[in-house]
Amino acid sequence: MSVGNEHLEYRQRHYGMDHDRYDWSILPRRKPVAWPNGARIALWIVPALEWFPLDMKGVPFKPPGAMQTAYPDLRHYTLRDYGNRVGIFRIMQALERHRIRASVAVNAAVAVRYPSLVHECTRRGWEIIANGLDMDQLHHGGLPVEQEQKRITDTLALLRQASGQSVRGWLSPAKSESAATTGLLAAAGLDYVCDWVNDDMPFAMRTLSGPIHAMPHPIDMDDHTILVQNHHTEDDFRDQLCDQFDALYRESATQGGRIMAVSLHPWVIGQPYRIGALEQALAHIMRHEGVWAATGSEILDAWTAAQA
Repeated sequence: MSVGNEHLEYRQRHYGMDHDRYDWSILPRRKPVAWPNGARIALWIVPALEWFPLDMKGVPFKPPGAMQTAYPDLRHYTLRDYGNRVGIFRIMQALERHRIRASVAVNAAVAVRYPSLVHECTRRGWEIIANGLDMDQLHHGGLPVEQEQKRITDTLALLRQASGQSVRGWLSPAKSESAATTGLLAAAGLDYVCDWVNDDMPFAMRTLSGPIHAMPHPIDMDDHTILVQNHHTEDDFRDQLCDQFDALYRESATQGGRIMAVSLHPWVIGQPYRIGALEQALAHIMRHEGVWAATGSEILDAWTAAQA
């Protein structure tokens, strides 16, 4: 059976990419970024305060950390709750030792169920990032646009009221999006989204509702990925954070400022036998000159100013 030439025709075939959501760009050819006060590394710590319903439906899939056994899966539910009751405070103490303010990704359900926990974050000067309604209400292609828009609107209303912040950033539960998500986020007044993992630095995205920026929120520099999913040891986790920093620090000497983003889950790294690995990595990072510990909004504003 022969294939006609019409099967080889593709209107987006050209040098670069097959879409126009953002400009094609490779990092070495971009204008170097200068961080405030001559810093070489912008350190962005992003803990997640999540709520996993006990009766999760898992539509269209179960996100990382979801319930795993038959209802009621109290073993996994209470471990996740441990992060919000205990683990997050160990992370707070570890960051306070180095005067690091985090950007915390918060499910709106956490603001409703644990308003004092949101207060603990804001009184430390932490930035609140919207993390959807809860970990069982994912954004995906099968979700009607009106329903997705309502999820975003409701999430932002709850978090803005609970935190008193404008809430400029968004992380979708499980980083799951529909084709409409970025446009809905831009229309809702958000400045950045953390779902795209294709760069080390921020980049501008186009939507029908105006621009929004992608921030480099990692899935590799993530305690759940390293410790739970990949079954690495706590020493491995520490070493990988240090190796990541060392490589970026070397690059920054000749290529301009870099961002080191670290994604944390309190029910994972907040365990007593694990928190030391984070503390050791932070000590390694913060003993270097030119490390700017900042929030996502501060980093984005500095990056935007450097593009002028």
